[in-house]
Amino acid sequence: MRGLPLAWALTCACACVPPIVAAQGVTAAPASAASVAGSTRSFLAEAKRIVDAASRSVTPWSGPRTGPRAQPDKHIAVLAEDLRNGGVLGVVDGMLEAAKVIGWSVKVFDSEGLQDLRLKVLESALAGHPDGLIIAGADARALAPALRPFADRGIPIVGWHVAAQAGPVPGTPVAMNVSTDPLEVARVTALAAIVQSGGQAGVVVFTDAYFRIARDKADAMAAVIRACSGCTLLDMRDVAISRSRELMPGTTRALLARYGKRWTYALAINDIYFDYAAPVLTQAGMPDSALSMLSAGDGSESAFLRIRTGTFQTGTVAEPLNLHGWQLIDEMNRLFAGESVTNYVVPVHLVTADNVNADGGDRLIYDPANGYRNIYRHIWQRP
Repeated sequence: MRGLPLAWALTCACACVPPIVAAQGVTAAPASAASVAGSTRSFLAEAKRIVDAASRSVTPWSGPRTGPRAQPDKHIAVLAEDLRNGGVLGVVDGMLEAAKVIGWSVKVFDSEGLQDLRLKVLESALAGHPDGLIIAGADARALAPALRPFADRGIPIVGWHVAAQAGPVPGTPVAMNVSTDPLEVARVTALAAIVQSGGQAGVVVFTDAYFRIARDKADAMAAVIRACSGCTLLDMRDVAISRSRELMPGTTRALLARYGKRWTYALAINDIYFDYAAPVLTQAGMPDSALSMLSAGDGSESAFLRIRTGTFQTGTVAEPLNLHGWQLIDEMNRLFAGESVTNYVVPVHLVTADNVNADGGDRLIYDPANGYRNIYRHIWQRP
């Protein structure tokens, strides 16, 4: 395990310093071949246990069951980072569905992944005098100065994937970041690659360094891969999500030329990278089994299709996007009612060929069959 204890390798969710370091002047006895082999078997067995648990159907509802009734006549502004991103689009669709039930009006602004447009969109949203602001996919800390005018006017703000952790975002006026645990998502994604490869993965990680959540997920995946003695972290590539259509084909060709058959697994912080990498692999004449793609979010339609057809992608840690849209509306309703947010975090779920048709997979989404819509209707006292 390259000097890292098994427990650390399987639980570390960030690129951290190993907790056990040899004392100065003390020479450790070399491990025997038998002990190394046993440690490797234990590592793979525990990794498989974690991956299997994340792959189960997540049907029981573990979220809130009580809360304030629907607050009437609210107008919500939504800043969507980029509606070309399947995750952002899915969450916005869920918000619109929930807003219709609770009786609110919603206006969506698309920043198209552009910094200047983000700021203009927020100015336009503020000019519309919304009762609340929801941010989908943009970085809350990067936007903090532009969010201050909303806070100064007493306009509550919640977001989806706006920070590295779920819950309130320190240093910003964002009262709740709705998300699965992004570092747990990253850990499960990397462990799935290790399990699928039998502990022999040659990995390239794709991320977008603009976003803190993306950097943290990429670092977490890299840390887990480094902890696998038979795996190799070949490369980490910073590719802006907003430019993935433009950049991924050339990046993919360059990686193939550099690493050839050593590159066996691609890990990414979002499925969108694979939308533009997969065609290049096909054009290069690679069989579907030659390179496996796994994504640490968000479970797009195209990802479900690739997994279903066995076209390179073998897994995605899918977000319950529609459910998250409903949760955003509920968190906002609690703020309108003067109550605290729930801090609810949905368990991580890995979609593979074995479970791709369950929990909404037949509709190319991850939509847990746990009755969340009726539960939120009951909370809001809406028919």
